[in-house]
Amino acid sequence: MVSSKLNLDFNLVEKARKNAEEIANEVQTYIEKHTTVSVERSVARLLGVDGVNESGVPLPNLLVDQLKQRKGLSMGVAFYLGNAMISLQKSPAEIAVMISEEGLDISSLPLQDRGEIVRVIRGQAKESVEKIRQNRKWREDFFNQYPDKQGPLLYVIVATGNIYEDIVQARAAAQQGADVIAVIRTTGQSLLDYVPYGATTDGFGGTFATQENFRLMRAALDEVSQAEGRYIRLCNYCSGLCMPEIAAMGALERLDVMLNDALYGILFRDINMKRTMVDQYFSRLINGFAGIIINTGEDNYLTTSDAYDEADTVLASQFINEQFALKANIPEEQMGLGHAFEIDPEMENGFLYELAQAQMAREIFPKSPLKYMPPTKFMTGNIFRGHVQDALFNAVTVITGQRIHLLGMLTEAIHTPFMSDRYLSIENARYINTTMKDLGSEITFKPGGLIENRAKEVLRDANTVLARIKQDGLFNSLERGVFAQTKRYADGGKGLDGVIEKDSAYLNPFIDLFVGRQN
Repeated sequence: MVSSKLNLDFNLVEKARKNAEEIANEVQTYIEKHTTVSVERSVARLLGVDGVNESGVPLPNLLVDQLKQRKGLSMGVAFYLGNAMISLQKSPAEIAVMISEEGLDISSLPLQDRGEIVRVIRGQAKESVEKIRQNRKWREDFFNQYPDKQGPLLYVIVATGNIYEDIVQARAAAQQGADVIAVIRTTGQSLLDYVPYGATTDGFGGTFATQENFRLMRAALDEVSQAEGRYIRLCNYCSGLCMPEIAAMGALERLDVMLNDALYGILFRDINMKRTMVDQYFSRLINGFAGIIINTGEDNYLTTSDAYDEADTVLASQFINEQFALKANIPEEQMGLGHAFEIDPEMENGFLYELAQAQMAREIFPKSPLKYMPPTKFMTGNIFRGHVQDALFNAVTVITGQRIHLLGMLTEAIHTPFMSDRYLSIENARYINTTMKDLGSEITFKPGGLIENRAKEVLRDANTVLARIKQDGLFNSLERGVFAQTKRYADGGKGLDGVIEKDSAYLNPFIDLFVGRQN
């Protein structure tokens, strides 16, 4: 039996986990029968297709759109690329250029022996798989030379819109003590059904997620890592209509953390739930194999709903995200399940409720590098109170052993943070992490007290939520607004036309390669 400072009923924890598993099982049946245009574009990218045509249209889009128009995607882009490789004796990259420049229709080429197609395309796939494996080994070798930091990883954001300015700010933040640099995506990129190409300087509210931007930032942070003798992790956003493509690009460029939630796009971007569920599975297969920590987005529930009243839905979603991650072969050590310090500061004993929620998550998911988000909803122009709110958040973080610690900014409600604002946030967190370092192991909670009772109440209510979702099904539950008081519909939202039922002969070599079923 797992020990618990909160005296949690772990039989109830396992019941909740079992309910979440059954919820995921039902959806997984749908996932395994379908693919999407974004999954197929990510397969094309992993097979070496990249670049844009003279009009700026990405070649993976041209390739996949052609097959979709010819009703060929049910077989998978890998099948047709493999067939074309044999017929034309060209690489996938060269074939994509022929489609763009010469109007080649790869669906019209004579069909070769299927066994030979599988052999050829698996050989091509292994090249990318090996590159991703080597990226993971590079990271692991660095940690063998410079052991990873213990305690909270200080996570800060850069969001200038210009990748070159982002690099300047990221270097400064890392040198000031940040452990994770997250490059915020430009506003609205999650709704683009393509990935922009090359280095970009014109983002709004953030910087475009592109493979070249990933490469540039990774190289810059590697320089700082070597100079500082500690590994600086790079984070970006693996969500939206191009979720699996961005996962593929992140794996190829050695990102370390990616925001990757099973439900976020449905709830907060109105992306069709069927599209999202298929996309999240393949994106997580990639992330799992690449050793990338996923960050889930339960914190977002609390920006639209009351943190006290909706705490049970946060825990229920964590259980669901855990099960979908396990389906995609992601170990618990790579599940940065999310939650947030968002209770109204005017609420009596609000700090105790936050402590209860954070300690409960830590005990229920002991191996997860939990991602803890700072106050945002109740931040105002009062920077002094804001700095105190962040300090209380920092205290909960260290007391309860949160791992991925996204720092709050005292100017959260005013403007994009200056470097000086970021420095004050790092200084605040480092001070509290040092002065309270072992406080969590020194304290216990009063039996039958407010903190213990609150945690037990949230666990009971979360199990009730999960039992209802299991009974109704996840899609029906999302239609009735079970999370974030937001209703979405199974055939509504963006991107449903990009979901395709697989043929019985569908081919995607990466699924088996990423889960280790084939060498």
